[in-house]
Amino acid sequence: MDMDFTGKVVLVTGASRGIGREIARQFAERGAHVAIHYHRNRDAADKTKLMLSGGPHVIVKANLANAQATSRMMNAVIDSAGKLDILVNNAGVYIEHPIAKVDYDQWQKAWGNTLGTNLVGAANAMFCAAQHMIPNGGGRIINISSRGAFRGEPTAPAYGASKAGLNAMSQSLAVALAPHKIYVAVVAPGWVETDMATETLEGPNGDAVRAQSPLGRVAKPEEVAYAVLFLASTGAEFLTGGIIDVNGASYLRS
Repeated sequence: MDMDFTGKVVLVTGASRGIGREIARQFAERGAHVAIHYHRNRDAADKTKLMLSGGPHVIVKANLANAQATSRMMNAVIDSAGKLDILVNNAGVYIEHPIAKVDYDQWQKAWGNTLGTNLVGAANAMFCAAQHMIPNGGGRIINISSRGAFRGEPTAPAYGASKAGLNAMSQSLAVALAPHKIYVAVVAPGWVETDMATETLEGPNGDAVRAQSPLGRVAKPEEVAYAVLFLASTGAEFLTGGIIDVNGASYLRS
């Protein structure tokens, strides 16, 4: 496997913190020029950029639930770097909306916001990336899904549905884009040691969450990022359409 990304241009959505930040860091460490996407937290995006070796790297802002903003983001990356080799759709939102406890307006908002970012936003980013990659000889698209796509999310059903949809879309487009040498794959993490998970992992339910895996812990961002880089690397082309679980055997499927 060739894990050298020297000269490659990579756009990582949701790269201002957590898994996205670590994906950006590992790509930069291996020679890539990284476009760091964020929605609201510019300070966090700046911190990500400061962590990256090499360069040049750029920061781009977009609300991925807005189709026009997604298109402008992609154009900004390509205009600044001259090309796009790899897209990592990592940005996502998680909104709890237990069906027995929310009203209809809350239910509608949760579904609209979640699907708009996690599924439609990723679809639009893939479309824009593909329009550039097709005439330029191909590329890689790696989508970050979730264990929740398979086991369900009882208190956040829109999240589980969005990730299941992302899996299906990824596999559909893996077939559609293969003739253009664009390879599409998915990484599906379980719990990951990020800022967003800190409250749960350090709270009274933390031990129960860690006990879901026979390894007795949750994933580290570095482990998820490594799977992403593996799928984006030269030699991994025949994994197109595949979904790699990074959940420490906390949920098994066949």
